[in-house]
Amino acid sequence: MIVADSSSAAPAAPGFYAARLAHPGAVLAPMAGYSDAPMRQLAAEQGALWTVSEMISARGLVMGGDTEKLNLGRPYAGEQGRAVQLFGAELELLSEAVARAEAWFAPAAIDLNMGCPVPKIRGRGGACLLQTPEVAYELLHAMRAATALDVSAKIRLGWDTDRSVEVAQGLQAAGVSLITVHGRTSRQRYTGEADWDAIARVAASVNVPVVGSGDILSAETARQRQRESGVAAVMIGRGSVGNPWIFRALADGLEDAQPSAQVRARTALRHAELQTRFYDDDTGRLTLRPLRKVLPRYLPDYPDLHAELTQVVTVADVERVLSPLLGDGATQTPATPAAAEYAVSYP
Repeated sequence: MIVADSSSAAPAAPGFYAARLAHPGAVLAPMAGYSDAPMRQLAAEQGALWTVSEMISARGLVMGGDTEKLNLGRPYAGEQGRAVQLFGAELELLSEAVARAEAWFAPAAIDLNMGCPVPKIRGRGGACLLQTPEVAYELLHAMRAATALDVSAKIRLGWDTDRSVEVAQGLQAAGVSLITVHGRTSRQRYTGEADWDAIARVAASVNVPVVGSGDILSAETARQRQRESGVAAVMIGRGSVGNPWIFRALADGLEDAQPSAQVRARTALRHAELQTRFYDDDTGRLTLRPLRKVLPRYLPDYPDLHAELTQVVTVADVERVLSPLLGDGATQTPATPAAAEYAVSYP
């Protein structure tokens, strides 16, 4: 197994979540196939309170895996403010995975996935832990013993019924630093509406910070949900795909407003450039093919470009498709602040 180089990222001191929650803003959700290093960089530059990696198998991290699995946790150059999310259900493996993730990936915090409903991880962690929460409490306690970093957990309301208050209180007793609650049960998957009343009950039942998640597609909705539920912050997933500016609106107290088509096109191109530089993979398997589903989201009002954007192979292809919108000097000036400025602004 190849060890990822984490020398370019600096770990955060304990108390990371409390320090970040002192600022206004929102959190980038962990999303398999989406919240990789390039997307995290764009969200961070726009003021995300913190970002969360795609979930990583504790067993895969400890027992061996390929370069792609390492890329799930590997930071981009200078990355800060990122939690690494692990999933697993075996005490010793999860403890060792925490130690390896901290050593290899230099995260700011470690998060335990207790919410993924995907069948392929059934019995190996994720939302299955909601059926046996006492196992989750033991896992969380072991993770806390393996690191000085903040350890958080992301849960759903329950497996098929709402047990979220019970589970959250048990996690608090086990020493969790923060709890994120997605307002659906595992059985619901992503159907129906997120239950923010249930999230509010969790927030009122524990003393640790609670982050609410589910159906946040605009800054206006984020503010309303946070205000009504009493959560410390909201987490945004699909609402941020092709729209990193939602984090800037929430960090700066701005109204929802899409940038011009030129800015969005330049950011889409920059996303492709970041993707290519980060993965550096000649096969194309880890470069722009996974980005094909993301690029059209930057330009929902230009459907005539979507078909071509879903066929791109190289950065040059992306630039060619977007050329009518890019204007002069498209690749010369980033549309967002530098990552270093973000790191200074959000200690």
